This record gives sequence, C-alpha cells and structure tokens, in this order.
Amino acid sequence: MPRSLPATRQPVFWAALAFAAGILLGAYAWRPSLWWTAAAAAFLGAAAYFLGRRLAAAVALALGTLVCVGALSFELEGAAGAPNELAAFCERGPVTVTGYLLRDGTLREGRFGSPQQRIDLAAESAAYEPGRVAPVAGGIRLTIYHAAKDAESGGPPVVFLYGQRIRLRARLRLPRNYGNPGAMDTRGYLRRQGIDALGSARVAEVELLDGRGGSRAGAWIAAVRRSLLAQMSLLWGPRDAPILTAMLIGEASLIDRETRQNFQRTGTYHILVVSGMNVGLMAFPVFWVLRRLRLGEGVTTIVTMLVTGAYTLLTDLGSPVLRATFMLWIYLLARLLYRDSRAPLNALGIAALALLVLDPRALFDPSFQMTFIAVLAIGGIGMPLLERSLERYRRALLFLESTDYELQLEPRLAQWRLDVRLLAGRLAYFLPGGKREQVALWMVAAAAGAVVATGEVLLIAALMQMAMVAPMAVYAHRAALLTVPSNSVVVPLTAVLTPMAMLAVLLSYLSRVLAWLPASLTTLSLHGITGSVRLLGGIGASGLRVATPTAAALLAFGAAFALAMIAARRRRVLAAAGLAAMLAASAWIALVPPTPQLRPGMLEVTALDVGQGDSLLVVSPQGRTLLVDAGGLTGQPRSNFDLGEDVVSPYLWSRGLVHLDAVAVSHAHADHIGGMRAVIANFHPRELWISVRPQSAELAALLAEARRQAMEIKEFRAGARFDFGGAGVEVLAPPPDWTPGRRPQNNDTLVLKLSYGGAAALLEGDAEKRIERLMAANGDARADLLKVGHHGSATSSTAEFLSAVRPLYAVISVGAHNPFGYPRQEVLARLGGSGVATFRTDAHGAVTFYLDGRGVEPRLPGR
Repeated sequence: MPRSLPATRQPVFWAALAFAAGILLGAYAWRPSLWWTAAAAAFLGAAAYFLGRRLAAAVALALGTLVCVGALSFELEGAAGAPNELAAFCERGPVTVTGYLLRDGTLREGRFGSPQQRIDLAAESAAYEPGRVAPVAGGIRLTIYHAAKDAESGGPPVVFLYGQRIRLRARLRLPRNYGNPGAMDTRGYLRRQGIDALGSARVAEVELLDGRGGSRAGAWIAAVRRSLLAQMSLLWGPRDAPILTAMLIGEASLIDRETRQNFQRTGTYHILVVSGMNVGLMAFPVFWVLRRLRLGEGVTTIVTMLVTGAYTLLTDLGSPVLRATFMLWIYLLARLLYRDSRAPLNALGIAALALLVLDPRALFDPSFQMTFIAVLAIGGIGMPLLERSLERYRRALLFLESTDYELQLEPRLAQWRLDVRLLAGRLAYFLPGGKREQVALWMVAAAAGAVVATGEVLLIAALMQMAMVAPMAVYAHRAALLTVPSNSVVVPLTAVLTPMAMLAVLLSYLSRVLAWLPASLTTLSLHGITGSVRLLGGIGASGLRVATPTAAALLAFGAAFALAMIAARRRRVLAAAGLAAMLAASAWIALVPPTPQLRPGMLEVTALDVGQGDSLLVVSPQGRTLLVDAGGLTGQPRSNFDLGEDVVSPYLWSRGLVHLDAVAVSHAHADHIGGMRAVIANFHPRELWISVRPQSAELAALLAEARRQAMEIKEFRAGARFDFGGAGVEVLAPPPDWTPGRRPQNNDTLVLKLSYGGAAALLEGDAEKRIERLMAANGDARADLLKVGHHGSATSSTAEFLSAVRPLYAVISVGAHNPFGYPRQEVLARLGGSGVATFRTDAHGAVTFYLDGRGVEPRLPGR
C-alpha cells in the first residue's frame, strides 16, 4: 500500500489556496491594480532569486506571487464587468420586450390559485413606444400569469419552450436584496444565473414570433430533457415523479416546502437536489462496468467523463453542478498520473484554481464553498483516515484462499484473514452442496466487506457532518444533528436509486415491461429514502436552528479543519486529536449560541425590510425581545418563499438571537401574519399577543401552532397597560367594544405604545382614519417615533392624528415599487410639513431607533 505523502507534496492545492487568499484580500483590502501588479512582480523576482539557494523561501515567495495575482484578478474582473443594458427599461412602466426562451417554462400554481409560468428570456430588443425599438442584451426572469379568461378552451395552459421567440408587454424591475443584515444576496445569485432583470406579464400579452433563438445543441438538450420528464411521469406517476425528477435532473419546481424542510432538517438536502454527489453516483457504475469490461484506464476515464458531462448538461442547473463535474473530471485525469494520496488534493487544487481564474467571484458563491469544503474533507481527511484503517481491512479480504498473500500483510491483518477463514469453515458445516467451503468463504467475506463498507459510510457521514457545520450555520442556520444516521440510510439507497432509475428510463423507450424491474427497485429505494427522512425529520432535535457564528468561532473551525487535515497523515494519536479539535469547533458553532447584539439600557425598535408588509423587532431596556408581525406574501399561500423563514429569521440570527420572549400579530392580513408560523417554529417564544379574532384560516392555523408549542396566547384591547422588561406597554386599539367582521380588516389592528422614561414609540400597524380619530381623541397618542399606518396609504396618517402624535421621527414599512403606489405623496407631504424625519424600508432597508429615555437616535444598516 502506498504511503501517504506529506501535505507539502500537494503543490497545486496550496497554489489554489494562495490564489483564493488573494481574492479575499482584493475584496476586503482594495488597492489599485498597478499596486498588485508591482507586488506580484516583486514576489516573483524574489522567488526566482531564492530558487537555487533556499527552496522553502522560494516556495513561500511563489505563493505570495499567487496571492497578489489573485487580488489583481478580482480587481480586473470587477472593472471589466458588463453594464446591465436592461436597467434603463426597469421601474418605468410597461415595456415591450422581444427575445427567445433560454429554457422550457415551468408551470405551477400561483397567486389566488390560478396557474403561473416562470420563463427565462434572452432579450433581443425593448421599446417603450411603437417604432422606437432599441437593441438590448440581458437575461430576464418573467412570471407569466394565466387566468381563465385568457384561455380559449378548457385545455391546460400552453407551456413555452426553449428557443421560441416571443414578444410581450411586461413590467420590468431590477433584482433587489432585502435591506436587512443577514439577508441573502438575491441580486448576486441571479447574476450568476445570467438574470439581469425580473418582470411579469399576462399570458394574453405574449405573442409567439417566427424563427427560433438559442443553439441547436441547446434545443436538442431541451428536447431530451422534456422527453425524460415525460417518461418519468409515466413510470412513477404524480406521487413519486416530482421527487425523482428533482433528485435526478434537477426539476424541483413541484417539491413542496415541507418535503424540502424534512430533507434540510436531516442533513440530506443534497439528495433532493442535483449535486456533486449525484454526479459521482452517476459516474461510479459507469466506471465500474467499463473496468470490468477491461477497456483500459484511458478509455474508461474518457467514457466516464463523456457520460457525466452529458448528464450535467441535462440537469440544466448551471454553475454548482458544472463545478462538481469539472472536479470529477480533474480527479479522473489525475488518478491516471498519480497512484498515491496526492491525487485527491491536487485534483481539487487544479479544479478550484481553474474555476477561480475563470471567475474570481465564484469564491463568494455558497455552493462553491460547500462543494470545496465537502471534497476537501473527504480527500484531505477522510481518505487518509480510511487508507490507514478500514481500507486496509478491505484489501485484506482479497485472495482469501491464498495463504501467500498474508506474508505481505501486517500481523493484525493476517489475523483478520485467519478469523474470516475460520468462521467460514464453521459455517460450511451447515451448508449443503459440494462447494460449500467456497460458498461459505464467499458469504463470510461478503458480510465482512459489508461491515467494513458500513464503517466507511459512517466515518464519512460523521466527517461530513462536522465539516459542513460552519457553512450550514452561516448560510442555512441549521445544525442537522441526525446527519450521520440519516445519510447512513439515505446515501446507500440513493446509490441504488440513481443507476436503477436511469436504467428504467432508458429501457422504457423500448418497453414498459423491460423497465418494470428497475422502476420497481427505484420506487422501493425512493420510499425508503422519503420514509426515513419523514421519520427522522419529525424528531424535534433533527432541525436545530443556530444563529450566525461569530468570527472567533469560524476562525477556530478553520484552524481545527486545517489541524485535522495535517494530523490525518500523522500518528494515530495526532489524527485522533485533530478529529477531536474539529468536533469541538463544530460543537461550539452548533451548540453554543453567540452573545446577542443588543444595547442594554435602551428601548430598541427596528423596522425590518420585508417588502410590502410589516415586521418590527422590539428590544426592551432589560433585553427582553418582542417581534411585532413577520411579513408575508399576499395571494400566494402555496409559495415556497416564506418571509418568516427566508427574511425575518435570518435577520434575527444575524443579531445572535436564538429565542424570542414574545411575538405579536397586529391583525390577520397575510402581509403581517404570513411569516409568523416560521418565526414561532425557529425562535420558540413564550407568548403570542393578538387583538381580535375574525374568521381567518391563517389566524386559526397560527393559534393552533401556538397551542401546540404551549405558548400563552394573550388577547389585548385598548386600555391594557403592563411592563415589558423595563418598557411600558400601552394598548391604544382596537377599542374594548370592537367587533370583528367576517374577514380581517385593517382596523382590527393591535396598536401598541412603548414608553421608556420620557421617550415613546407608537406602532400603528394598519390602523386607518376611524381608529386614528379615536386615538387622537383619547389624548394619549403622543410619541417621539411613529410607525406609519398602512404602509403610507392615504387611508391613514391624517393631519389630525399627526398633530396629536407630534412625532420627531417616522418609519414607513413598504415594498419597493409596489403596485399600490405606497407611500402616497400626500402622506409624505403631511409628514414633511409636520417636520417629521421620515425613513422608509424600501429606500433605507432595516431602520433601527434607540430610545434612551430622553430622545430617539435613528441608525441605518452598516452605520
């Protein structure tokens, strides 16, 4: 068995790390391009000088050269970025766009139950007025709304296909990030997919044009993909086909949120979406069969690369899978050149270096980071550990009938072979037939091999759980505690499912009868996977949510990871110490919550950017926390996007919060209550504050969830007063005699006045003129800070009410370019005429106000 080489014998791996360090330096320590060029030249000259004198110094200086080149590449890539030609046509009303489809449209249930279709369009031209057409280039992601009156017949809606040229009248907008710390970089995510603008249109406004766009190869791939989806639907039906299409070719549009969350909770989400593991599972059986056919290493490698490349094109998932395939190709080529442990890390280094040279900003892509960390953990830690432990026992099972083979093995492995033969000899007494000795030996060897393989799976699963704790905490705020048992079941089943499903689909083109057996095996494997995930995902400890780790915790994790990599090639005691350090760092991130970012002795009110909705975080002077509303999407009850999970919770985690003392819903409209169930599930508050209870299915579901979690439900009306962690709380609305209607109304709003010393904040929710008149008449509406009612609508913020409140500051929670035209100009004029300094979440992002008992201090994000 070849001996593992020291870490210094992986030159390309260290070169890739140096180049990546340079990119980070260029991103966070800007210097002119000429500065980096001069530094690179100086380092290179010094490296050349020391090359024949001091090799260690020359290597260090060469790595310094790569650091400078990495920083320079980041600077040049940013300077050469192409301008967004579509920006001139965004946010300015309807525009006529002509272009062709980049991929087939995906149809799903949309707003108010009517179907909607998502298409990606390569724009060719755009025009505001007929006859004034301007050529334009860029990608547009469009939502096409279908309605009953748009259809000419009762048939299904027409799905647009790759390459079709269309002209449509649409409203375009630039991608926008939610303006809260911790928010996802939606703009960057779409840019990496080639999307420069978003838009929407009715299907009646879409016109099919003559001719086609795109390429012949793209059209062929789209047709093959379309055919595969149809065959999979026929083979597995509406129950199983959606999950299989997601797992095999990346079509995840029909996967419901609950299924996604169960896979996330159990640490098996990589199974549900096409990832690097799927590429590996596709490559392994092809590689294995070709080797058994004795076609030679070169032919086997090339054919495996071609098959995985074709599979990657069919998934149509872009950079993440392309990166995984590229890394696999590099590894396959590297193993032709190396026969020792240099291959995995050098292959990873070559792939990472090539990808970063082509796109330096890929370093900041979460999928790139996770792929790199996963492969690094397996190649840099897992494989050396296996080579020194279980892999030796696997090799010791070869040629069991040969006693000469034992002479080249160490004593404990030779004893292992003797024990296996002894057990086989005992088993042979109970078997019939003339070759019972050979059969018994085969059975025992197979069982021993299965035990070794199980140990390998458990070791890699445990290692992957530790390795992925940091990125999962940063990007998903999850610590999947059941990753090891989940993957121990799911990964082997997926290894059966992937080749069987592909074989079934291929055979189905010849005969459904031929496809029956592999399709049945696929179904059994799938049900084993989904059943295990559903069972384990339902365990309360499976989905531990964690706050954003501190810089110290991440640095400790990085140091422990590096130590584990170095120690994995050293003595067993050192290897165990490295794993123990990695386990301790992972436990720190997963189990030790960071100190919340709070200002003691202050009453804090933060208006979060949740688009067209409301969500406010209140922190009392004594550190008690209250969330008032959690945003929500109006008219899209089945959307996979949840404001509470995807926007509000990440902000709270970015503040180091893992628990809330109380939550409140002002009233039962979706843009206030929609995200609250996710917040309750993530932060487990003790109390839920509400006002009245109209007939609302969403409110009823929220109350049921609160009871399930043993929360205390408190219903308030005007006149209630109490202390909340050193802050006085006074309820100003709804009136004690308020009777809710059959549907939720704006005037159902729970209006809270928060006081600390001589300063106060009034949280008006969506209260309208009627409630405002009552509050003004009662004479207790005076406040320094006003959360403006109903998103700045003309239904609220009357002159009479503003005169009674006399605020110094106001904040409007409103969505950018919302279809309602909020905030209204007359409301802004009234606020300005009253001398109120007004902030808006659509323009400023999350806005924080600190009340110190004497006055109010506003604070914007990043200041």
